[in-house]
Amino acid sequence: MIITLKEISEIIGGTVLGDLSKEITGINSLDKATNNQISYATNQKYINLLKNTSAGAVIVDLNLKNHCTTNSLVVDDAYLAFAKLTHYFSKYQSIRSIEEIQKDLEKISLVEGISIAPGCYIGKNVKIGKNSIIGPNCVLEDNVILGENSSISANVIIQKNCQIGNRCAISPGVVIGSEGFGNARDEKNQWHSIAHLGAVVIGDDVSIGANTTIDRGTIDNTEIHSGVKIDNLVHIAHNVIIGNDTAIAAKTGIAGTTIVGKRCMIGGMVGIVGHLTITDDVIVNATSTVNRNIMTPGIYTGFVPLMLHSEWKKVGIWLTKLDKIAILLKIKLKSIK
Repeated sequence: MIITLKEISEIIGGTVLGDLSKEITGINSLDKATNNQISYATNQKYINLLKNTSAGAVIVDLNLKNHCTTNSLVVDDAYLAFAKLTHYFSKYQSIRSIEEIQKDLEKISLVEGISIAPGCYIGKNVKIGKNSIIGPNCVLEDNVILGENSSISANVIIQKNCQIGNRCAISPGVVIGSEGFGNARDEKNQWHSIAHLGAVVIGDDVSIGANTTIDRGTIDNTEIHSGVKIDNLVHIAHNVIIGNDTAIAAKTGIAGTTIVGKRCMIGGMVGIVGHLTITDDVIVNATSTVNRNIMTPGIYTGFVPLMLHSEWKKVGIWLTKLDKIAILLKIKLKSIK
């Protein structure tokens, strides 16, 4: 797929500063983009990446154009423009006939120990390792890779380009590689969805509980590292990274672009806000809300009764000072005696 900057400017409504005939073959992040790829920058915190990017072109807001050292497409809203462009590069799942699928299943069945139950859909270029088992009514879309000795239970959907390692156990109803929740608003406050072009990459010895959903990355991949254990009804959003041997209990939700370290234990119904970092060896107790980085190992709890946000902010300030207030009161009481 090849498109020129002139054609891109017509799609997103931008002004090209540079070579109109420059050919672009894909989208990537500022730090990973190559000379034939386009990226985007939305605010001042990306200035250093913008100055040093190898991208062939970058979509930028007006206030960032002077920091761009390559071809640029200047727009009013870089995030909205990026959202529109992602759909051009989105690779949709191919539609295959029953006959084509059956031929592939016959080839796959020749590999030692592979078992595929009735009702499964297998896309193009799917690779399945030895001794792996796929239950009834599963979907493995184009370019999926499944390692050896893995078990996929009934009604699991693994969407295009996702990878699963060796000795993994996927419970019924799991969805891997679903579209992430990314949207940009236009000047009329109407939403424009972002087509997520990354995938999900899962390591070895991972187990995933029933009806859990793991979203694909926006550009880079969502990563579940080896040894991770995920309970039922967990949602892991786009571009999340889960470190080795971390365990996550049921009904936990992890918002996009959060990094969870190694050997962490996340209790049930925990909510983790996006764009955070949680270091290794952290325990988060059940029903907690994590709304800041955790950079020191330990056991953490975070919840207060529901109230107006304006009241919550006041209460939050006092809660963080309770220990100091208690010490001060002890000193005062001693002085009275």
